[in-house]
Amino acid sequence: MAVYIHQLPGWPSFKWNADNLNLLLSEVRHQQGKLLGNMQHLGFALQSEATLQTLTLDVLKSGEIEGELLDAEQVRSSIARRLGMNIAGLIPADRNVEGMVEMMLDATQQFNTPLTAERLYSWHASMFPSGRSGMHKIVVGAWRDNPPHDPMQVVSGAAGKEKIHYQAPAAELLPDEMNKFLYWFNTADNIDPVLKAAVAHVWLVTIHPFDDGNGRIARAITDMQLTRADGTTQRFYSMSAQIRKERNAYYDILEQTQQGSMDITDWLEWFLRCISRAIHTSEEQLSVIFKKAGFWKQYSAITFNMRQVLLLNKLLDGFEGKLTSSRWAKIAKCSHDTALRDINNLLNKKVLVNDVGGGRSTGYLLKT
Repeated sequence: MAVYIHQLPGWPSFKWNADNLNLLLSEVRHQQGKLLGNMQHLGFALQSEATLQTLTLDVLKSGEIEGELLDAEQVRSSIARRLGMNIAGLIPADRNVEGMVEMMLDATQQFNTPLTAERLYSWHASMFPSGRSGMHKIVVGAWRDNPPHDPMQVVSGAAGKEKIHYQAPAAELLPDEMNKFLYWFNTADNIDPVLKAAVAHVWLVTIHPFDDGNGRIARAITDMQLTRADGTTQRFYSMSAQIRKERNAYYDILEQTQQGSMDITDWLEWFLRCISRAIHTSEEQLSVIFKKAGFWKQYSAITFNMRQVLLLNKLLDGFEGKLTSSRWAKIAKCSHDTALRDINNLLNKKVLVNDVGGGRSTGYLLKT
């Protein structure tokens, strides 16, 4: 029978080899500072757009890691409304979407508020508003209470051929386990805040305090601590999106750590490398926003009407298909004649050019 890390005599006194991590940690901190510095040069509107993009990814991908597929437009709309962003085309969101968004925004926008049991209960209840996970009724807004003969296990495989990857502490131990975790999370200041995010993540998923949703809550706590490390509510890289790309490696290193010793150096190294890759990926994704900033700076001396700003931003975001005068009129909710005047004005200002790709209708592109 496997022995798990929480059953070892030293639990939860984690240790690691700092010499093996210092260079990697320094590189991650440098990447964080560089990204934040680059974003500070953008205006508030573009910073907000980048934050909306990142938080949307966080919610979507954290759910996907557990096999939960949320509607991207619902997630984006819910976040935008809650952040007070005036964005066209917002749609209503389902209760499960709203719950995930509530948790993520509470974690990242109230990152300096102490983490308490009641706060975690609220996160959990918001994720499972029906009191069920799929078809199964679960304990919601409280620690799990499974009896000793039915331990909390992480398993895979078909019925009768299940593989046990991990078994969590017994339910009667949870109040003491979580008190220790919460005290450490709210008070420990002798550890780099990025490393603290990594320790908090593996510690929480090892305790596994809820009937369901432990991974998503652990990632929300991770985002909360990374927001503390960055010192701003604005989010420009998504750890959950990167973990989703590396889901198999993520589960493998967690299983290895939970069946290992109190030395979690390997987990911390994987976590730091994952953050590094997340920041690198984010820089590529944010290139569209940097391009947009460059465009508006280039044409800062030109006056545009609201319809032109709307359609130019759509082109900058990567407009699908051909932008014709008819589509302009439909999107801008104006007459065809008004659309033609808007377009001709931009052609004369050399902001737009004719699309020479052919076809029955004339299309328009941004001048490169």
